[in-house]
Amino acid sequence: MGNANIRGRKDASQLLFLFTIYLLNCLTSGLLRYSVPEETERGSFVGHLAADVGIDPKDVAARRLRLTSSAKSHFFKFNSETGDLYIKETIDREQLCGKLPLCLLTFEALAENPLNVFTGEVEVQDINDNSPVFLIDVIKLTVIESVSPGARFPLGHAEDPDIGTNSLIDYELNPTEYFTLNVMNREGNQYIEIVLNNTLDHEKHSDHYLVLTAKDNGDPKRTCTAQIQVSVLDINDNVPVFSQAIYRASLKEGMPEGTAIITVSATDGDGGSNGEVSYTYSKITDTAHSLFKLNPITGEIVTVGDVDFEEVQRFEITVGAKDGGGLTAHCKVFVDILDQNDNAPEIIINSISNDISEDSLPGTVIAFINIVDRDSNENGETVFQLEERTPFKLTPSFRNYYTLELNGSLDREEFPEYNITVIAVDKGFPPLSTAKTICLKISDINDNPPLFSKPVYNVYVAENNPLGYLIYTVEARDADCSKNAQITYSVAPSFVGNSLLSECVSINPDNGNIYALRSFDYEDLRGFQILVRAVDGGSPSLSSNVTVNVFIQDENDNIPKILYPMPSDETSAGIEIVPLLADENYLVTKVVAVDADSGQNAWLSYQLLKTTNNLFTVGYHTGEIRTSRPVLAKEPMKETVFILVKDNGQPSHSSTASVTIFIADSFSDPLLDAISPSEHKDRDSNLTLYLLISVISVSALFLCFIVAIFIIRFYRWRQSSMPQSFVDYKFGHPSDYGEEDPMRYRQPPSLQEVYLTSDSRKNEFQLIKHYCLDAMGGRNTDTHRSDVYLEDNFNYGGIAVSQVRDCMK
Repeated sequence: MGNANIRGRKDASQLLFLFTIYLLNCLTSGLLRYSVPEETERGSFVGHLAADVGIDPKDVAARRLRLTSSAKSHFFKFNSETGDLYIKETIDREQLCGKLPLCLLTFEALAENPLNVFTGEVEVQDINDNSPVFLIDVIKLTVIESVSPGARFPLGHAEDPDIGTNSLIDYELNPTEYFTLNVMNREGNQYIEIVLNNTLDHEKHSDHYLVLTAKDNGDPKRTCTAQIQVSVLDINDNVPVFSQAIYRASLKEGMPEGTAIITVSATDGDGGSNGEVSYTYSKITDTAHSLFKLNPITGEIVTVGDVDFEEVQRFEITVGAKDGGGLTAHCKVFVDILDQNDNAPEIIINSISNDISEDSLPGTVIAFINIVDRDSNENGETVFQLEERTPFKLTPSFRNYYTLELNGSLDREEFPEYNITVIAVDKGFPPLSTAKTICLKISDINDNPPLFSKPVYNVYVAENNPLGYLIYTVEARDADCSKNAQITYSVAPSFVGNSLLSECVSINPDNGNIYALRSFDYEDLRGFQILVRAVDGGSPSLSSNVTVNVFIQDENDNIPKILYPMPSDETSAGIEIVPLLADENYLVTKVVAVDADSGQNAWLSYQLLKTTNNLFTVGYHTGEIRTSRPVLAKEPMKETVFILVKDNGQPSHSSTASVTIFIADSFSDPLLDAISPSEHKDRDSNLTLYLLISVISVSALFLCFIVAIFIIRFYRWRQSSMPQSFVDYKFGHPSDYGEEDPMRYRQPPSLQEVYLTSDSRKNEFQLIKHYCLDAMGGRNTDTHRSDVYLEDNFNYGGIAVSQVRDCMK
């Protein structure tokens, strides 16, 4: 027991030394290598992956270190907190690698920040977990009794799926006087046979039963047994012999079913039934048995399934040939599978971003892409490219890794998303390709201000609009999306005449509707401007302004107003005198009217409504009343003419003026003679009333003059008592009507002429106002005299008559 412990410690030391050499080799070669025994429990520790690649375990999450997907990486799992590598699934070395002397599982670790790819290998160490197994539990041999001692009978050997010392098998045969066991090694294979020691006697022992024990050299040792039944026969003394001990064949993967691979052949020197040979599989795996079929008569092996190079590269088959006497021979058949380009490249996309901001800079990484082709040699080499021209590019990183990067500028308003198609093509013949599309959406930034549909809006609104009237709807559009395109409208503060704009109009901040808060009058307001601002909802927000010109349109809402003759009541009318024997087209008077509207609504026309003898006519556009023919002596002394003043609006409005015309042969008497006694009485009563009003007015005016004189005297006394500079500073230089020149002389005022219409200057009626001035050009404040002269110039029968009346003294 002590020697065993010493030997175990020695073996452990040797293994530790070999593992140290192996680990140093991994570190110097740049390849991570670990080793684990097969059948290790799940969750068992493999190695400190993060520390071995030079990453502090604290930085594992920040570096985004992880295992990439591959065909054999599913046996391991990576702890992103500790940075260690663990067993994920139980590993069966025999199932995974078979008889290969070195079983390696490769994996790749990817660190994204910054991008690094690390390759590692895990060696799966064999343990003695399999017992030797005989392919046949009962080995039946038929031996002719005539066989001489020393004859050899081959037996099927036991198979151990393990490798190394765990697969080395020792054989034992139970003691017997007739047979001994002989084990031979040829070309690395064990051949077992029993050797006849004594002559057999069929009549004495027709059958011999032997027990063959196989024991491997593992720790602990595992064993298996097989029974050997030897039947003693006569005559058949020749064993079939194969033409070759080892047959080799190659087969392309993907070949159709029924393809012939190879034909084995064995001959037997016996005749008759003892020389007839049949072929069977002596040793074959389940996979090979499902793929290959052996003809028992001809020995031809054909395919019955699809062979895949990526699954198995070589098949090892043992074929046995048995003659009619029961003698059996064996041969090896090795079938090598040739790779064909039957696997298209596989595109694996890692760390993809579904969207990217439109202000991203060139060089921004979109995704990491890995290309995997299961084929080998040129069939597994790939070329990677983009299908179409886009602002992106592929940059090789490590071996079969690429990064998809931004290679230009982005504009979401032009291209809101991209479908990026990547294509991988291998170099096999014919080449195979794979395409994969990455849908990348461009996220919006607030880089577009709202834009109005017009640079300036001109809006026309009829006057007398109702309150809440929709004036106009301004519309702005924003090329951005979502919140960046939500527009709010507002009106800049300003004035409309003497009123605030906010008191006149309002705007809906959501849809841009502009409403009137009051009724507009064209005669008071012809138009105004509104500065509308549109602000989007981005951060920071962008805005734009537009001017809305609102023009008030006139409506015919004013009736013509008659200025002359100015009626004092409904029955009164203007009085005019026409001299007897006046010529045709003599100007009697002129009806003057105005209309507060504008345009055609203010175009006035004059029509004669009523007359007795058609003596007078009125100008349609001028309103001038003229004689239509010479005035005769037989004409009536008095005639009242009614004039209709009508505007051109729709609907039109009108007013009526009446003028009483007297025909007289002198200036004073005819007027009184033409008036009836009742009219005399009315005029006397009216004159009395006018006289009473004039007396009261003169008295009040006189009293006002006395008070004004007193105030002026008082101010002059104050001015004379103050220094001259103070007087000049406080009161300045008074000037009632004129301006003082540099020599302190007042300039005389100008005469003012008042015309009733635009063409009154052409006519004989003028109102001229004169102001009585003192010698220095100012008003005569000492006398307090104001003279107003009214000159009425008209032609009376070709004689100019001038009346000058002294209005007030």
